Amino acid sequence: MTARLATLLHRMRTDDRGDVPGWVLVAVMTAGLVTALWLVADGQLTSLFQRAVTSVTKP
Repeated sequence: MTARLATLLHRMRTDDRGDVPGWVLVAVMTAGLVTALWLVADGQLTSLFQRAVTSVTKP
């Protein structure tokens, strides 16, 4: 029993494959959200940035 537990714990510590499909899904969904926000708010974000830059004064 102890040898089995030790083997299982060793396998759990050394198994570093990760969840590749999950990470791919997260990356694709993040890119989709960024693209959607960019398409919707492009004009407002550009205007906001331009107002912020023009409001900066020289010291």
